Amino acid sequence: MWLQLSSSAHPLTETTPFNPMALTLVSSNKCAGGFQKVFEHESTELKCKMKFAVYLPPKAETDKCAVMYWLSGLTCTEQNFITKAGSQLGAAEHGIIIVAPDTSPRGCNIEGEDESWDFGTGAGFYVNATQDPWKTNYRMYAYVTEELPKLINANFPTDPEKMSISGHSMGGHGALICALKNPGKYKAVSAFAPICNPMQCPWGQKAFSGYLGPDRSTWEAYDATVLAASYSGPQLDILIDQGRDDQFLSASQLLPDNLIAVCSEKKIPVVFRLQPGYDHSYFFIYSFMNDHIKHHAKYLNA
Repeated sequence: MWLQLSSSAHPLTETTPFNPMALTLVSSNKCAGGFQKVFEHESTELKCKMKFAVYLPPKAETDKCAVMYWLSGLTCTEQNFITKAGSQLGAAEHGIIIVAPDTSPRGCNIEGEDESWDFGTGAGFYVNATQDPWKTNYRMYAYVTEELPKLINANFPTDPEKMSISGHSMGGHGALICALKNPGKYKAVSAFAPICNPMQCPWGQKAFSGYLGPDRSTWEAYDATVLAASYSGPQLDILIDQGRDDQFLSASQLLPDNLIAVCSEKKIPVVFRLQPGYDHSYFFIYSFMNDHIKHHAKYLNA
């Protein structure tokens, strides 16, 4: 069925741009028996055109599939994950659709959005901004938790009850907060080198000051360590991989120990693996991607 959906004659590529569910196919490549595709659409939350990648495993041609959302890190687009992480083989094996959105709005012509690599373009931090001039467009939290899943479920052969979330660095922070803020919504969560306690690190303090303002109490809604301390939802098994030679770990940007301490206290199961010799790059992610897909499949395909 999906092969018909993806043909150029289908309304997917011809619907009016005023339809919030309309998608434009940007690219399609056969991969691991399925298809790695990229689409563009007009985002109602972000008020700009957004791209996202979607991997459709062979199973998607005949059956509905669970969906894993992947949130990328600072400076990334939807391309980094799909070209470097090696996720497609595992996704094909376990029959999981993987959706990888961009990391921020693009081309909003906001003054200062392109001035630094860790704030603005490519650095949405998966929050809903409350401060001018960011609050109109920088609503990545609402985009990845609400708008994007609706769009995916409307256009692809998904099982809406089976979704999970993962990510890297800033995206690892995003995955953790999405799972902790929405008990039961995601069947599984994992992260590579996540920013675990953004209120206490330079990256997070810069982003939260800009997007959320000076009142630090408003930052708590987007800090995984704070959220874990008050989590009371169904059991969430968290898998975290962290490179021991990660330069950002030694620079105190990631602070995994803070999250682990809280999870231990709250009896939230965390498997934390400190991987000797690995850094913060996609070489690290590629090395353990299959373990993460297995972790997600365990809960998605249960």
